Amino acid sequence: MIYLIAFLVAINQFRPLLGERGLLPAPRFLERVSFQHAPSLFHLRYSDRLLTIASWTGVLLSASIVVGLVEAAPLVIWMIVWFVLWVLYLSIVNIGQTFYAFGWESLLLEAGFFAIFLGPARMATPLVVIWMFRWLLFRVEFGAGLIKIRSDPCWRDLSCLDYHHETQPMPNPLSWFFHHLPRPLHRVEVLGNHFAQLVAPLGLAFPQPISDAAGVVIVVTQGWLVLSGNFSWLNAVTIVCAVAAFNNAALGSVLPVQVPSQSAPPVWYEGVLIALTVGVLVLSYRPARNLLSRRQLMNFSFNPYHLVNAYGAFGSITRVRYEIVVEGTAASDLTAGGTAWSEYEFKGKPGDPRRLPPQVAPYHLRLDWLMWFAAMSSPSFRS
Repeated sequence: MIYLIAFLVAINQFRPLLGERGLLPAPRFLERVSFQHAPSLFHLRYSDRLLTIASWTGVLLSASIVVGLVEAAPLVIWMIVWFVLWVLYLSIVNIGQTFYAFGWESLLLEAGFFAIFLGPARMATPLVVIWMFRWLLFRVEFGAGLIKIRSDPCWRDLSCLDYHHETQPMPNPLSWFFHHLPRPLHRVEVLGNHFAQLVAPLGLAFPQPISDAAGVVIVVTQGWLVLSGNFSWLNAVTIVCAVAAFNNAALGSVLPVQVPSQSAPPVWYEGVLIALTVGVLVLSYRPARNLLSRRQLMNFSFNPYHLVNAYGAFGSITRVRYEIVVEGTAASDLTAGGTAWSEYEFKGKPGDPRRLPPQVAPYHLRLDWLMWFAAMSSPSFRS
């Protein structure tokens, strides 16, 4: 479902932002960058029409999974569909430049790649893939916790959430109420965040019920973030990955699911899993070293395929909210003091203080998000 939303975002936004006549035209980018540095099907040829076809293909394949068509297909078809989704979205992300430079793009690609090897429900879930999802979840949470402790002192004195709900990139309808919680509750929020990101992830390495408890803490914390702000599909993908922390009994206690009779994977699949395991272990060296580094990188991909990445969020918190106001006029002749200007309202970016911010996530308004970064840049950059 998250893949489906991501491809819908590309259909609606890629052309004006990155199309042939977009703000950052993808064809110019493809002329400067090699396939080795930015693997993408669009190195063969780019056009807005081909981008639209690729995106609609992603939507249709995603929908076929959601309604269960792919679940009924043979294992090979199941894997091919998930692989094609990953290739299509990787092709879009790698030519998306600034508009696709968000950590949740890499998160979706890495989780989507591991999903290729889960197999349909009728096949016993490979344990090694479950551990890969736990390793991914650990890096997402623990990396975010470490970057906070190492960076902004307000995370250490527990005052960051005195500001964050107000100054976050794109507030939602409840952000105002979260901002006006009593300050002691903001301290509790920060302590809960530290526990969820620095303590709970360690429990993912243990069997049930410790792993179950870790999963509950992470899911509840991510749900709190869903209520308090618009963070695209970051929280949704993290919650999906957190399912790997639970066993069937724990899931069955809250969801109406029944475990079907499952068959063992075919013999050839064991070889696939061995190759996958070796590849993930090799790629894990740099992200693991990054977690231990004082110069920790946040939301960084060590390879152009966005596999086994470094994650993190809000290492530093802004104390004051700035907004760029964009205005236009219908007048053909501009005069000092005599020209009528009208403000453009963005769909999600805060503008009129009297307007309740909309709930956008898990949909992603890319230009609205980047306007938050633009407001923090230097005046010379903005001009």
